[in-house]
Amino acid sequence: MGVRPRLKSSESLSWNSEPLRHPGEHGAPTLVRNSRRDSPSNNPTAGRYLCEIVRGMTWVRWFRHNPSAVLFATQILGIVLYPAMGDTGIGRALVNAFGLVVVQIALWAVRYSPGLSWVGWLLAGPASVLLLIGTFVDNHALQTWSSGLEAGLYLYAAGCMLAYLLADAVVTRDELWAVGATFTLLAWAFAHAFVVLQYIKPGSFIAAVGGDTRSWVELLFLSITNLSSTGLSDVVPVRSVARSLVAIEQIVGVGYVVMLVSRVVALTVASANAAKKD
Repeated sequence: MGVRPRLKSSESLSWNSEPLRHPGEHGAPTLVRNSRRDSPSNNPTAGRYLCEIVRGMTWVRWFRHNPSAVLFATQILGIVLYPAMGDTGIGRALVNAFGLVVVQIALWAVRYSPGLSWVGWLLAGPASVLLLIGTFVDNHALQTWSSGLEAGLYLYAAGCMLAYLLADAVVTRDELWAVGATFTLLAWAFAHAFVVLQYIKPGSFIAAVGGDTRSWVELLFLSITNLSSTGLSDVVPVRSVARSLVAIEQIVGVGYVVMLVSRVVALTVASANAAKKD
């Protein structure tokens, strides 16, 4: 019997259902290039590995095509996690660390909108540095500066999201997520503006419990209830500047809802007119 030669590294293997044999001397098969036992369907380990790769690529592709969904989900996660972080030094460090993540995702989402990326970088760069320092150094002045930059970044990102929503007459899946992401961006922007105002004008906001300084969770709660016009917050603006800022947020919230309703009506009328022409 002849000796079966080993495959060279340069020779390729394929997964066919039948083995490919090359006849050698006296017609005996001497080289087997394909074998059923090498197929991933018959190799559980290779099959699971390939399935994990495919799943990972699918998730990466989904994240790349839905940046607004990632941003919206991250901010909703923040609402759930913020109370657990507390208002201690460690809690504020965790809030800063999470804020750094949100800033990076917001900057990433802006890249896929009609907005200018360099404006986002101009705001996100210094904010990221201050948030990183604030994670290790508990300094209210640094937190105030970072909040001011974050407020500007989130307002700009919200404007980019609106331009993204109104860019054409086609509503994609990511644009549906952008509706929620725009709302949360506005809520975060005004909450950070409240943080800055509270540092400049102490006692601008009072609540049923606690002293004159409101925590981040309280100011975010005020911003969300105010922007959504539910009015359920027990945090009240008492200074004139604070009341003016809260009134501006109320106008923005109502205007955002009116804009969305107008957009839906316009798309519905355009679709009906197109159907009549056909």
